[in-house]
Amino acid sequence: MSVKPAPQAADLSELEKPILELEAQIRTLEVDPGRSKEREKLQRKLDKMKAEVFAGITDWQRAQLARHPRRPYTLDYIERICDRFEEIHGDRAFGDDSAIVGGLGWIGGQPLMIIGQQKGRDTKQKILRNFGMPRPEGYRKALRLMKLAEKFRRPILTLIDTPGAYPGVDAEERGQAEAIARNLLEMAKLKVQVVAAVIGEGGSGGALALGVADRLLMMEYATYSVITPEGCASILWKDAGQAPQAAAALRLTAPHLRELGVIDTIIPEPPGGAQMDWDGAAQNLKQAVLQAFAELASAGPEELLETRYQKYAKMGSVGS
Repeated sequence: MSVKPAPQAADLSELEKPILELEAQIRTLEVDPGRSKEREKLQRKLDKMKAEVFAGITDWQRAQLARHPRRPYTLDYIERICDRFEEIHGDRAFGDDSAIVGGLGWIGGQPLMIIGQQKGRDTKQKILRNFGMPRPEGYRKALRLMKLAEKFRRPILTLIDTPGAYPGVDAEERGQAEAIARNLLEMAKLKVQVVAAVIGEGGSGGALALGVADRLLMMEYATYSVITPEGCASILWKDAGQAPQAAAALRLTAPHLRELGVIDTIIPEPPGGAQMDWDGAAQNLKQAVLQAFAELASAGPEELLETRYQKYAKMGSVGS
């Protein structure tokens, strides 16, 4: 089957429009068993259309896809990959930041400490979750759970999905930079297996605070970068409208980051992206997470520390 590249200048919503229209047609046929052949024909057309549209999307379009409002978030994945999950609240110092969720979970019978950033969908949830931007108490809650996992020798899974740490005055007053820096330091020293997965946006230090891991996985259409494309464009060109050019320069997509050695594994998404099939995306994530932990299972604490150190020490090195 020949694959046509996506139009370079097209917005993501423009690319999705024919797909959504065809999906609506298929849904109307589902109530009529007598039109099953017609439905199957349209389904084949839909599968081909998804492959063609998303085969050649730009880095900017991938960045938009990573932020898709229908994309599954941390709790959506936890619901689908965990046999059981018990959430733990609070940092035992200031409060409970709902932009970070965490607790004990069991995946395939394996006990883990699971920590992730959580966005909201409607206005009420977005405010509660602070648009997925954690404050210092969120990162301190995450660290408390990591240290708890280390105490009881439980592996740690982090799910990264944030545009960045909250930059508000109250967050700065409570030590936002210190909280992030402390997480980087302590995660580097954890004596248990740590696997991180970028499931949507991986923005700046707000993402890195959960990203120091033995294995860094990344969903196919996620992004991971020191800054958003709009922020980068505003700094370099004083024009946020140059975001598409900035996205290409940042090399923030999974294929680029795998080539650079920043991430270890790209987790494939269902055709059209994770927002098209939450269950399929969750199954792929679950398999990748279990595989990563299986690879780390035989490593002792000292080996974990040494290989983790070497992993990050060689990032950014340039050969002669």
